Amino acid sequence: MTTNAASSTNTVNVAGIGPIELTVEEYGDGHSYLLLHGGAGPQTVAAFAQLLAEKGSRRVITPTHPGFGGTPRPERLNSVAGLAALYSGMLDDLGLEDVAVIGNSVGGWIAAEMALLGSPRMSGIVLLDAVGIEVEGHPVADVSGLSVPDIQALSFHDPTPFRVDPATIPDAQKAIMAANGAALDVYAGSAAMADPTLLGRLTGITIPTLVLWGENDRIVEPAYGEAYAAAIHGARFEVLASTGHMPQMETPDLVLQRILN
Repeated sequence: MTTNAASSTNTVNVAGIGPIELTVEEYGDGHSYLLLHGGAGPQTVAAFAQLLAEKGSRRVITPTHPGFGGTPRPERLNSVAGLAALYSGMLDDLGLEDVAVIGNSVGGWIAAEMALLGSPRMSGIVLLDAVGIEVEGHPVADVSGLSVPDIQALSFHDPTPFRVDPATIPDAQKAIMAANGAALDVYAGSAAMADPTLLGRLTGITIPTLVLWGENDRIVEPAYGEAYAAAIHGARFEVLASTGHMPQMETPDLVLQRILN
């Protein structure tokens, strides 16, 4: 069985920012999940969204962060906090309840900020190798200026299935990748990829939290993830074997098992 995605473009009014145009893909029907992609773009969560929707009655919503995937980013939307407000507003507009929010990398940072907003529509968060905090001795790897193969080597336990020859990437796709990087720099503070206040604020998260981490993540190593989980009351931390920075791509069945358990 294959669950086809339904695409839509919605306008969400965000307090202090104004109306934002948002591109959304939806899979399945049933209990709602919001799935937030990382800096590599929306294609990094598409297959997992379909898998999650197919394994039972689940509605999986995957927005594209404005500025990614060839979408426009208004100048006034320029922070992770702004994205968190945008997606909280989207949940309100859709009238959703009991939503589990799953985020990878910067998407995990957005999920944490959403949880701190205290939306009653959220029932829990899953952080997949999230960035956003500062942990002494464990900085986020600076990938600026690295080649695609070098970034993939840091991102995957085994990059072989995901290798792409840069010479084969069409110019249009290269332009989208460059725009993705530029949008990420705006939202996440360039190479820092962190908010120095976030670690101390994580005590304000009161909903169930699962922190999943690839044991071979060389973008943000597992010790960083342990610090993330330790700062959230009651959070559960689990390491995924033979997995890098994007578990939903490399070991999707392990991620699905942990989430559904």
